[in-house]
Amino acid sequence: MSHVITVLANGFEEIEAVSFIDLLRRANITVSVLGLESMEVRGAHGITIKAESLLSSDTLLHDGIILPGGQPGTTNLSNSDKVISLVKNAYSQKLLCAAICAAPQVFSKAGILKGAKVSCYPGVEADLQGAEISDMAVSVWENVITSRGVGTAIEFSLAIIEYLEGKEKAESIGRAILAR
Repeated sequence: MSHVITVLANGFEEIEAVSFIDLLRRANITVSVLGLESMEVRGAHGITIKAESLLSSDTLLHDGIILPGGQPGTTNLSNSDKVISLVKNAYSQKLLCAAICAAPQVFSKAGILKGAKVSCYPGVEADLQGAEISDMAVSVWENVITSRGVGTAIEFSLAIIEYLEGKEKAESIGRAILAR
């Protein structure tokens, strides 16, 4: 069974985060929800989520990292040396690196998008140095999965499930939620 982490920072996009946390758990993927600075993390639209633990320098990557977008959440993630280090380590170890909405900016700051095909929220493109921007809902390049935003959160989640657990599992979850 796969195990990934997500890091929530104040100002994260709630629908994006809850979508992938919920759907991955339905697929029996362990998702560790980490708070960047506190256990209670307030989303961009005022919804507070309680993290399971705090991000630390001892955080284990397991099978990868998933970052939600939202503002100022993405900026807060980008400004964290711990998050940047985790992303670099995940990428170099060929572990899953997934980001949605504005969160590919964090990957750009970590230097992992050179030559990558990337989907992102409109207006973020200029911040993704060296990336090939795609208008596809979801882009998969090497071990990097990116997506455009709230409206693509289900498709993003299913792409992650397929990457980690296979097409059959992703299709099963998609059918169960009436998405496929």
